[in-house]
Amino acid sequence: MDKQAITNLVSKLTLTEKAAICTGRDFWNVGGCDRLNIPVVCVSDGPHGLRRQEHLGDHLGVNQSIKAVCFPAGCATASSFSRKTVQRLGETLGEECQAMSVSTILGPAMNIKRTPLCGRNFEYYSEDPLLAGNLAAAMVRGVQSRGVGTSIKHFLANNQESRRMTNSSEVDERTLREIYLTAFEIVVKAAKPWTVMCSYNRINGTYASENSLYLQHILRDEWGFDGYVMSDWGAVNDRIRSIQAGLDLEMPGPSLSNQQRLIDAVNQGTLSEKTLDQACERILTIIYRFTEGRGQSQPEFNYERDHDISRQIEEDSIVLLKNAGGILPLEPKQTVAFIGQYARAPRYQGGGSSHINSYKVESALEAAAGKAKVVFAEGFHDDQDQGDPKLLQEAVALAQSSQAAVIFAGLPERYESEGYDRTHLDLPANQNQLIEAVAKVQPNTIVVLHNGSSVLMPWLNQVKAVLEAYLGGQAVGAAVFNVLYGQVNPSGRLAETFPLRLEDTPAYLSFNPRSDISDYREGVFVGYRYYCSKNQPVLFPFGYGLSYTEFRYDSLSVDKNDLTDQETLHVSVDVSNIGQRQGQEVVQLYVAPPQGQICRPVRELKAFDKVSLEPGETCTVSFTLDQRSFAYWSEDRQDWTVESGQYQIQICRHAAAPLATVRVRVHSTAARSKPFQMNSTLGDIMSDPVAAEILQTFRAKHAAEGGILGMPETPETESDSQSAAKAAISTDMIAAMLRDMPLRQLQSFGGVQWSELEELVTQLNQSRS
Repeated sequence: MDKQAITNLVSKLTLTEKAAICTGRDFWNVGGCDRLNIPVVCVSDGPHGLRRQEHLGDHLGVNQSIKAVCFPAGCATASSFSRKTVQRLGETLGEECQAMSVSTILGPAMNIKRTPLCGRNFEYYSEDPLLAGNLAAAMVRGVQSRGVGTSIKHFLANNQESRRMTNSSEVDERTLREIYLTAFEIVVKAAKPWTVMCSYNRINGTYASENSLYLQHILRDEWGFDGYVMSDWGAVNDRIRSIQAGLDLEMPGPSLSNQQRLIDAVNQGTLSEKTLDQACERILTIIYRFTEGRGQSQPEFNYERDHDISRQIEEDSIVLLKNAGGILPLEPKQTVAFIGQYARAPRYQGGGSSHINSYKVESALEAAAGKAKVVFAEGFHDDQDQGDPKLLQEAVALAQSSQAAVIFAGLPERYESEGYDRTHLDLPANQNQLIEAVAKVQPNTIVVLHNGSSVLMPWLNQVKAVLEAYLGGQAVGAAVFNVLYGQVNPSGRLAETFPLRLEDTPAYLSFNPRSDISDYREGVFVGYRYYCSKNQPVLFPFGYGLSYTEFRYDSLSVDKNDLTDQETLHVSVDVSNIGQRQGQEVVQLYVAPPQGQICRPVRELKAFDKVSLEPGETCTVSFTLDQRSFAYWSEDRQDWTVESGQYQIQICRHAAAPLATVRVRVHSTAARSKPFQMNSTLGDIMSDPVAAEILQTFRAKHAAEGGILGMPETPETESDSQSAAKAAISTDMIAAMLRDMPLRQLQSFGGVQWSELEELVTQLNQSRS
């Protein structure tokens, strides 16, 4: 149905019907008007599987949902660093939605991992907005290619679970733009999601559901979003203010009292009926996009096929963190002890609204049956932190009699879930105790981790290898087995930093889950931006991951070494597999800014790609960088701005390890946002190329008059007839004094008249026009 037809349809709705369209029909259904034959469509929780509820609805995973396939959670798929892998997940979910008549899946969840304590980090992608945005865009493209909508969430600055319904995220504008808005911006512009879900929290005091700055001015006017905005379930504080701010659909429904408020507000003249019409048009456009896009026959839910796809996605996402002595991959003929409850019953998904009623779950123990010589000990129960001496003794004895031991450990669901935050980064005490006890008797100890966010590893130096499986979906056991035994070469990279201590994390001092104010004091220094800039040691850095093969980088090149911020820069690098196995390498490109006036992270990820190479194969990976790749957000200019200077283009093994660097000089074309005045420093003026020429002319004119403008720019020789005191003044000292001196002081130290300074300021400002 085209736009005019939608407009005509809305004009036929009564005021009461319009208010009903803008409110959910029930917990999961949207739309519907029998009089005008407007269809009802279903939305369903995701984002890594369908949680379609046919009877009692809830948003916390309490009541039963249909049988479905649980795919790897966002914490895992982000580690794939693969747009292709995530898009395949989206395509599969889109087909499942069609099979189950779901019009929109509520996801992807793409909030930034500000702190590892956030209880919902398992559902989110990364601490880096470029990675999160690109992977979320791939997911959206995949789902929507099957004629099903997505709802990117939770917009905006929703980075904790504690007090999430009322807390206010206090964030400065630059930090919002560079960190928390960027991922959403990438998705909206690149993939055009059908809907956006606003978050529960307030942003700088205003509820997200009532914040026109983000819902209207930035999302729609600036980014061009053309779908509808829905609330998170129960996120509406004031229905009139929310619809005026750009929130079209309140969920869940039916909220009869809020429907009546909409009707009364229109009748009383405090709400324009045009605002209601516009919301209805947006909602109905998406409803008809789904219903009219469906074919005559719908696909069947192919459980076995999708289970296998879930395994392949997890195989692409597992991160090899340690492999001392090349102990992995294991040999099937070895007697290997699989130890830990998660070898038998894996922790493979998170708790809350994304909890899937899995069609089946495949453990590593099941996957090994008939394929490898594996023995098993329970080791621990994850419903308690206290160790069981009998289980511990059995596990140690089995490990001692085997050739290697693989301990399947991780965080129980009670440690991390929607609705509450973690209080520490430790594994349960009984698991740490088990790992240390086994490692004492078995030198070939390997740890497989099932967790939704970073953990501490006090036993790391005592074990030979560590695999990070994250929450790898219902086929995680088979995927882990295939990596352990070399049928799959691990290629995942960490999408978040693993710190050495909780106290080392950027938000440690300001993250207070008991307060209704969340103070984002760390600013743009989130994740690796903080650790690398501070040169802070970490357990494992962002972008880290090992392989069973080895890669070499050569011939990093750029198509120009000098450019303006209006030009693009083409970068290429050769990547070679110099090992003995086929493998995939994640190529990471970071940009390091010059040390200018703006405090910026030491480097930021600006491009990435994943390539597959056979042994001995080389390929050239190319990237294109644009103005945004070098820019920061200027609150003065209200725009993305590039500082002139020399930037480093770095190909890195991970965020803390540059492998190859090339330098380019970038010239800003942005006009100075603030006019020059008497308190402008000479250094500020010299940073503007045009203004610098005017100042140099002015200085040359007054140099002969003595004073600071006449001081030498180069060191005097020992034979100089000047006094010893003047000769002792260093060039660096003079440069520093001049750089930080305001113009007005030239009257005192430069022998310059005030009227001459006024004339200079006028010249400087005229040069900007």
